[in-house]
Amino acid sequence: MRFVCFANIERFSQYIRKMSKKIFNFVAEKLTPIFDMKKYILPVIAAVLCCSVASAFELDDFVLGGVRVKGIPSSQPALDGRYYYQFNSEGTMIKKLSYKKEKDVTTFFDNAKIPDNQINAWDGYTMSSDEKSILLWNNSNPIYRYSYTADHYIYNIKDNKLERLSNDGGEEIATLSPDGSKVAYVKDNNVFFKNLATGATSTVTTDGKKNEIINAVPDWVYQEEFGVLNTFTWSADGRYLAFIRFDESQVPMCSMELYAGECRPNPDYAIHPGRYDYKYPAAGEHNSVVSVYCYDTTLGKLTKIELPLVEEDYVPDIQFGKQPYPTLMVVKLNRAQTRMNIYAVDPATGNSEEVYDEQSDMWIDEDVATGVKYYDGFFVVMSNRDGRKHLYKYNYLGKLLKQISKGDYDVTTYYGYDQAHKLFYFQSNKGALNRTIRCANDATGEIKELVDGIGTYSASFNSNFTYYIRRFSDATTPDQFVLYSIDGKKVRDLQLNEEYAKKYTSPEIPRREFFTMLNDNGDRMNGYIIKPVDFDPAKKYPCIMSQYSGPGSQQVLNKWKMEWEEYFAMQGYVIACVDGRGTGGQGKEFLKAIYLNLGRHETEDQLAAARYMAEQPYIDADRIGIWGWSFGGFESLMAMSQDDSRYACGVAIAPVTSWKFYDSIYTERFMLTPQENPDGYNYAPLDLTDKLKGKLLLMFGSADDNVRIVNSMQYVAKLHSENQQFDMMVYPNMNHSINGCGVRLPLYQRVLNFFDQHLKK
Repeated sequence: MRFVCFANIERFSQYIRKMSKKIFNFVAEKLTPIFDMKKYILPVIAAVLCCSVASAFELDDFVLGGVRVKGIPSSQPALDGRYYYQFNSEGTMIKKLSYKKEKDVTTFFDNAKIPDNQINAWDGYTMSSDEKSILLWNNSNPIYRYSYTADHYIYNIKDNKLERLSNDGGEEIATLSPDGSKVAYVKDNNVFFKNLATGATSTVTTDGKKNEIINAVPDWVYQEEFGVLNTFTWSADGRYLAFIRFDESQVPMCSMELYAGECRPNPDYAIHPGRYDYKYPAAGEHNSVVSVYCYDTTLGKLTKIELPLVEEDYVPDIQFGKQPYPTLMVVKLNRAQTRMNIYAVDPATGNSEEVYDEQSDMWIDEDVATGVKYYDGFFVVMSNRDGRKHLYKYNYLGKLLKQISKGDYDVTTYYGYDQAHKLFYFQSNKGALNRTIRCANDATGEIKELVDGIGTYSASFNSNFTYYIRRFSDATTPDQFVLYSIDGKKVRDLQLNEEYAKKYTSPEIPRREFFTMLNDNGDRMNGYIIKPVDFDPAKKYPCIMSQYSGPGSQQVLNKWKMEWEEYFAMQGYVIACVDGRGTGGQGKEFLKAIYLNLGRHETEDQLAAARYMAEQPYIDADRIGIWGWSFGGFESLMAMSQDDSRYACGVAIAPVTSWKFYDSIYTERFMLTPQENPDGYNYAPLDLTDKLKGKLLLMFGSADDNVRIVNSMQYVAKLHSENQQFDMMVYPNMNHSINGCGVRLPLYQRVLNFFDQHLKK
């Protein structure tokens, strides 16, 4: 007899399933001729199939690439609205495709046909607005968050000529002017631009210095919290170039140790660790001091824009407005992010005039501050002033012309304005769980939906709003991409994910069931439950509470999603998720409840959700765990550190443990500064370690530049000082996402083993 030793229960289960298949084959081959098939063999087959079906799905299907739906290649609409451009996956060719005719496809750019070209493939491209030149780049090297350097080239379509942007490459945020005559870029924190007609390069700034002065490229915290990578904006005629200057000289320095590692190893750190230094403003600390500059390329003159800025103010967005004359539009937020102003600036003189002023009794969302759209004669801004997030139309003198969208819903994405037909297009929620596409008639005020039914719809429009790519999914339908004309007629299917759907909509994979419950405050909360496919209501199951809980987020949505939760349910768990106060989709008051008290009401609601699950007859109330990543990790620790916590165990990945450690823009958006709100900052996991209940697994990357390692290290130090026992996994050189080199599979396997150890009998 052969004995086999297994390192964990998962491998043992795999072995059992394989042996079951062998038993099935033996039974089918040897015993069918002897015994009656219907009476004896089919029950055996059915029993064995229960085991063998599960072997079709393993953990890596759900946490690596196997479970990802297919999308469509990213595209750029052509100017005429009839065509769009698409980059191939190899980065060697740009196709021009017709919206109307599927077979009308031409090659717009072919890397192989460029004379004397030494570049094998490109990382990305940008088409000039006049479609006469293409900006291409390769050799991209990340800096932090979203910023990177790359070698940029200009391709002249008419001449079939490729030219390097600068001699030694390594440019940042290279940006074509709308008329295609110039390219602005940053090197060594300074601004330059190249005149494509003459080939001459001009120097705009000379004061750039690492970790002190950055021109045009946003600093770390702007990139992370405003989602801004590039502050360059050109006037339509290419004469004026405006940008933001960041003085981060007073921002505290942050350092991360780097090791040789095994994932993309660095031999320079084989013996002694290396170090990466960057500026990171924590809550209440100095931010970059920002100012706005405009360069006149005709006169060679750099002008500082005169704005009523104080040292603490933010400038999250600048754009040239679409008017008969060039006007620079500048958005300002106060540090508390409760007041937003917009200024119209004369770029020739630098003089400014206020055209918008909004004050809020809570934070103003970042997508409001960065999402203003400018048109001939008016601009469109979002606001939740009436209790829901809606669109408003203003003229350039600051007069409110009308409220564009109205109703018991929030605008979630603004797509744009069809000038020819006077229609505004946007995505909004339909009930908290669904997303629909709507349009508002500027003349009549009529609002209608472009889609029928429920689920999650989004759209990508062509340049003149005559066609759009509709993306749809719901809890049982994987993503579908279909091209429609604006009159609602389907043009063609682009990607229906049929092969994927055949596999992952299998009855052997559990499905999400939506429910609602009330919290202790009487608020209705939305949730979902995932049960094992062989669910027996007479049994008692262990339960894992999954959540993120961050402000404005939503986990409970009627859209396709399949990851570790479905697999864990297949292993005998009931998974539950509840969106508590502070999450999105339910209006301003539900969102505002957490203001100045991050973690308090979210925790109350997660505890209420755990009680709700414990009351279900099929849940073992003594075997409930909780899980979360980032803000969800913070909330896992908070929920486990309450007097009435009933969690047997929990997993916290890359958690914030004190808001004093986290960055200024995000934290102060919801909490103000520690100086202004000391009580709010003294209620966090680091302050509650003595109340921690249940078994804890703490996981984080050593090179997390977002939720810095100090969060976990200080938390661990305090647990040690209190003689508390816990499990911990550290991932060397990994950032906040803890991804790459196949690390996600063992990460989730460790999480599953942890829950198996503490929640299964």
